[in-house]
Amino acid sequence: MSILNESQASRISGWDAKTVTAGETIAPQNHQSYVRGPAQPPLAYITIPQLLHDAVSRFGPRDAAVFHEQGIRMSYYDLDRAVDELASGLLALGLDKGDRVGIWSPNRFEWVLTQFATARAGLVLVNINPAYRLAELEYALNNVGCKALIAAKSFKSSNYLDMIRILAPELDDSKPGRLQSAKLPSLRSVIIMDAPSGSGTYSFDELRKLGGPAQQLLLPEIDKTLCPDDAINIQFTSGTTGMPKGATLSHYNIVNNARYVTDRINLTEADRLAIPVPLYHCFGMVMGVLGAVTKGAAMVFPGEAFEASQTLDCLVTERCTALYGVPTMFIAMLEKLEGNPRDLSNLRTGVMAGAPCPVEVMQLVNAEMNMTEVTICYGMTETSPVSFQSFVDDPTDKRCQTVGRVHPHIETKIIDQNGQIAPVGTQGELCVRGYSVMKGYWEDPDKTAESIVDGWMYTGDLAVFDEEGFCSIVGRVKDMIIRGGENIYPREIEEYLIRHPKVSDVQVFGIPDEKFGEEVCAWAIAKPGADLTEDELRVSLQGQIAHFKIPKHIRIVEEIPMTITGKPQKFVMRDKMLALLQPDTAQDKP
Repeated sequence: MSILNESQASRISGWDAKTVTAGETIAPQNHQSYVRGPAQPPLAYITIPQLLHDAVSRFGPRDAAVFHEQGIRMSYYDLDRAVDELASGLLALGLDKGDRVGIWSPNRFEWVLTQFATARAGLVLVNINPAYRLAELEYALNNVGCKALIAAKSFKSSNYLDMIRILAPELDDSKPGRLQSAKLPSLRSVIIMDAPSGSGTYSFDELRKLGGPAQQLLLPEIDKTLCPDDAINIQFTSGTTGMPKGATLSHYNIVNNARYVTDRINLTEADRLAIPVPLYHCFGMVMGVLGAVTKGAAMVFPGEAFEASQTLDCLVTERCTALYGVPTMFIAMLEKLEGNPRDLSNLRTGVMAGAPCPVEVMQLVNAEMNMTEVTICYGMTETSPVSFQSFVDDPTDKRCQTVGRVHPHIETKIIDQNGQIAPVGTQGELCVRGYSVMKGYWEDPDKTAESIVDGWMYTGDLAVFDEEGFCSIVGRVKDMIIRGGENIYPREIEEYLIRHPKVSDVQVFGIPDEKFGEEVCAWAIAKPGADLTEDELRVSLQGQIAHFKIPKHIRIVEEIPMTITGKPQKFVMRDKMLALLQPDTAQDKP
């Protein structure tokens, strides 16, 4: 890799300045819901390759990445060499700076290599959800014009190679790298991680060996053309509503956000960070991979996908000190610990994010998993992703009941229905402005203009600030239920229901109703072995919340529809609930 010049090095070493403490975060002024993050530590105007080079030069022989299920362990030196090798192979495919390369895979070492190798070659990495099916894959590849696709052969019930061949049957008669597909007109190269790859494709190992001296010599020249403001990553929004949109992020966006996240959990080169969250999402690839590299910490990947017992065993074997996860992951691990305790004494910190975190779950994680310094994060793909996060020494109630305080160099405000800044303590839509806001939705200026106004990203989340600047997320603007003229926020009801001793998880949503406009529904999952009834839950709410907030319809279910990142898909629940109630509705009619 190229050597950083003196000014670039100083920008990175400036990150070693003192970490901002909780008290330095700026609180709301004049009782208005506007909060601006501290100006220290300074932002770094660098690229991902420069970030990795700095880590290699400082932490070369240390563990960089451990892939527990694959049995692969790489030092920072190993990672550096493997990245250059793969980047050379990508150049040998004929890819040029700015071309898009899709990655469709669970958590594997090939994913991390591709993440850094695409950045090294100035290519734009396109994250494709491992759960996508045919139509979604076709949409994603064509939406951004991917020229190459790197994919696992299969994952769980999905045979990726078969699906690719259905969309591009021309592969059977193509030479590798020469695809001409009617349905995927931009795609030229398909790389399959597992050999043998079959006709028309390269194997991942073949790609790694494809580059030669000419491509190796070209890498330092590409370095000179890279700019921190370049688009380097496209992530499709979760698709909880409507068609996914390609949020386009720069080096500058994600390198800095990764650093500030791991600042808040006091991560150092001595730490070993377990990353069971998916790499295709910001949680894995930004907060996890890049976050660890900013500190020279070891990244530990328990498996291709989250499995509670496997993750717990890996935490013990690899002596992990930090852990990331969404609340449902922590719930599953806590349940496994009840029947099979493990020694988690090495754990101390981490992040719980991706969805609202129930207070009771947070408290159990503190006590049962030894994660006394675990923090809560809030953000979205479009803001790279984190805007708010706890400090490890925040009061317990604040760490349990809020998403913390604003990150450095970020401005936030809460606005009312008229677009005016709301008073402190009043809920409204949260807006975010600063270095972390995406460049836009890929080649979609109209959708971008709907979401970003005067630099402000309109999050669609309902939030409240208190006088100290702590933020509470109380729901989604579009999730609000209006029943008989009363505004009902599902999050409030969920907080009561999750306290029930027999409840493992719960989601509240609204469905159309002729009389009241909308009615409140709840889906709950019982804890293992618990005999939970709908009437029990309804009775538990009586006297706790207003009668009109008590769900009319409650169902005990086996699972709650989720995106792969752990976000509940309330539109799916709504549709299923309406289908379930249809027979009842018919019987009620005369």
